[in-house]
Amino acid sequence: MSITAILLPVYVQVALTLILLLWMGSSRLSSLRAGEVKVKDIALGERNWPGRILQVQNAYHNQFELPVLFYVLVVLALITRKADMLFVVMSWMFVTSRLVHAAIHTTSNKVALRFQAFVVGVLILAAMWVIFGIRVLAAETGV
Repeated sequence: MSITAILLPVYVQVALTLILLLWMGSSRLSSLRAGEVKVKDIALGERNWPGRILQVQNAYHNQFELPVLFYVLVVLALITRKADMLFVVMSWMFVTSRLVHAAIHTTSNKVALRFQAFVVGVLILAAMWVIFGIRVLAAETGV
């Protein structure tokens, strides 16, 4: 499996994170410039932003939770040479679940739908870790 194929889902996940960061930043600046929020009201991290900005902010912050386990797994799979076609397909499935989760988070924000997208991602990532663990253990024991 090529390194490019393995890393492409990572690039998409990073792009999602950066897009959300830029969206959040520009929304915050617009809100400050429009006078909707005063600097003193948010200077210490208070959650005094308008709800729409908080949606984007929360979607952005979510990219530093579950995806961190994905990044670690990709690095380990590359180092151990355990990334194959199944790994790449599952990586795309995970990243797709994150895209859907972020889309729901920043649009309708329907918690039930958002939770479903989150659970799908968790299950895919858990399966990826289990498969990876089995493959590493099997290689160690010569099975």
